[in-house]
Amino acid sequence: MLEFMLFGQVANFKTNSNIPIDKIAIALNSNLKKSIRIVKAEEVEERFHSRLTCKRKTYRYIINNSEFSSAIYRNLETHIPQKLNIEKMKIGAKFFEGEHDFKAFKSSGTSSKSSVRTIYCAKVLEMPNNRIYIELTGNGFLYNMVRIISGTLVDVGLEKIEPEEVKNIINLKDRNLAGKTLPPNGLYLLNVEYD
Repeated sequence: MLEFMLFGQVANFKTNSNIPIDKIAIALNSNLKKSIRIVKAEEVEERFHSRLTCKRKTYRYIINNSEFSSAIYRNLETHIPQKLNIEKMKIGAKFFEGEHDFKAFKSSGTSSKSSVRTIYCAKVLEMPNNRIYIELTGNGFLYNMVRIISGTLVDVGLEKIEPEEVKNIINLKDRNLAGKTLPPNGLYLLNVEYD
């Protein structure tokens, strides 16, 4: 069973609307698909940008590590039926913490000039019902970086590579050494911090 939570998606826009700020969410929701909901609206400074002014982001990747996939949650998690060594994954995750050049963990289409990022916290959590959460908090992420890091940790969990090899993959900056890019189902932006 997946827990229900409020995810940290933030967007900003300029408007000359006369709708009171406390009614903006209701007005927007009446025109959006039911799969998208606005839960809060607030006025911000003119210079605020939801992506460029953020200081930290936390992503979660959910893996269903049971024998059989879930019919209900199939689009909300990635199913890996082979038993993963979670303790080794936890050790491997710690090598991602700190400031590193994450060139080995970016997709070829990434437009960012620098691949240096800081990961403040990287953890692997064993949850009920054979779910594994990979959570990463950092000052920014490259395109597909979280999915590639998660794929690398899956390789550690499958014992294809030892946890300590993560450090070498980071240092060698070779995309071919890192794990595969896991599917997008299972990836969630949990939190965005601006202070």
